[in-house]
Amino acid sequence: MKETKERYAHKRWPLLAIVVFVGFSIALKPDASYKGNRITTIMLDAGHGGTDPGNLGTGRYKETEKDVTLRVTQMVGKYIEENVPDVKVYYTRTGDTYPELHERTKMANRMEVDLFVSIHCDAFTKEAAYGCGSYVMGTAKTEANLRMAQKENAAMLKEDDYEKNYAGFDPYSPESYIELSLRQNAFQTQSLSFSEKVQRQFRERVGRKDRGVKQAPYWVISFTTMPSVLVELGFLTNKKEEDFLRSEQGQEYMASAIYRAFKEYKAEIEGKEYNEIAEPLVNEETMLEAEEVVIENEEGILFTVQLASASAPVELIPDNFKGLQGVREHKSGSLYKYTYGRAKKYKKAKELLKNVESSGYNGCFIIALKDGERMDLGEAIRTVGK
Repeated sequence: MKETKERYAHKRWPLLAIVVFVGFSIALKPDASYKGNRITTIMLDAGHGGTDPGNLGTGRYKETEKDVTLRVTQMVGKYIEENVPDVKVYYTRTGDTYPELHERTKMANRMEVDLFVSIHCDAFTKEAAYGCGSYVMGTAKTEANLRMAQKENAAMLKEDDYEKNYAGFDPYSPESYIELSLRQNAFQTQSLSFSEKVQRQFRERVGRKDRGVKQAPYWVISFTTMPSVLVELGFLTNKKEEDFLRSEQGQEYMASAIYRAFKEYKAEIEGKEYNEIAEPLVNEETMLEAEEVVIENEEGILFTVQLASASAPVELIPDNFKGLQGVREHKSGSLYKYTYGRAKKYKKAKELLKNVESSGYNGCFIIALKDGERMDLGEAIRTVGK
């Protein structure tokens, strides 16, 4: 095994060796034939894990890529579970474990999920590189994309029974990638559609540098039998971006962007109108000075509409919240969260949400509070009823 790894690790070959062109449609409207135009399941894959730390970032922190991807993945899942009740969320891992690459694709195929999303963080030798990108199955058009795919795919070399599980696939061999590029992907259009929406959310809502949607021969999205996308949240080798992606706020923002892209994609597949406006999130550059706010604790279970979150307090005046009066502030860890209205029943909270959206404040959602602290929305509904 050691001999095999060393042989693969020392192979070098030019990008020109891969000259196979795989045609694909660039249209972004999903095929109408897919799964009866319904999105009812999704599998979220937190990259790396367990003995595979992923990229180590700048080396300033103990945490690595595997930790960031897990937290963001869990947040995305939680947003979907709480706000899109007709969708079942599956995970390839929920803790610090390492499902082998072939196991991740088998899980998705076995569950016959409607969408597979693999979440990763990027790395580069030059610290200046930054920004987020999304990848769909295909032949790498640049040497940089190919190197990234090789690096991710090389994780399989550490696995037991590697040659058996991957049918002799060599992550450093040109022949293996030529064979991989010939695989027919019936879901390229849908994969492109979702990835474009993810990138737009990153760019317009979170204000991140958009590195675009690209093709690359990542194993984990090449052997799934449904629309599949690999998302790179940003570069942990860039100090500023690493700090952002390690922060609670940064993880919330990136997870929220993926979640909103999913909602838009689901509406598109199902032929429903989607009018949500991606309002830019409050950030430190646009923050206003504010007086000290007394944060209230309210007894019992209540439903409310969350408008935004920020790393510093925002003055509670209507002008800062699209004219809404009575906005309240709650401190959660290092974040300030802003909510509107209170309701004892979920049905009433949905009416509040409609009122907020009619005022032009889109992109918000219902949360549940217990004694002033956030609780699981589903549990709250089961406890007090709709």
